[in-house]
Amino acid sequence: MSGRPVKRSLTLRGHRTSVSLEDAFWTAFRAMAKAEGVAINELAARIDEARDPEVGLASSIRVAILDNLHAKLEDRRESL
Repeated sequence: MSGRPVKRSLTLRGHRTSVSLEDAFWTAFRAMAKAEGVAINELAARIDEARDPEVGLASSIRVAILDNLHAKLEDRRESL
């Protein structure tokens, strides 16, 4: 996996945009969308709608992935 960001296109509410994320984040983002049963564009649109306008979409996606992973860890800890 590359440590450099890779730019990919997404469609948010009918509009094309590009997002640069490292391969590890793209992999985690796809897994997150699959786990939620939504297309990656839908998940990106949700994150975009909820983000602070001062924060870029790529950063918001990274934080959403991190939040998702933290929530999974907490669920595991609680079930032990």
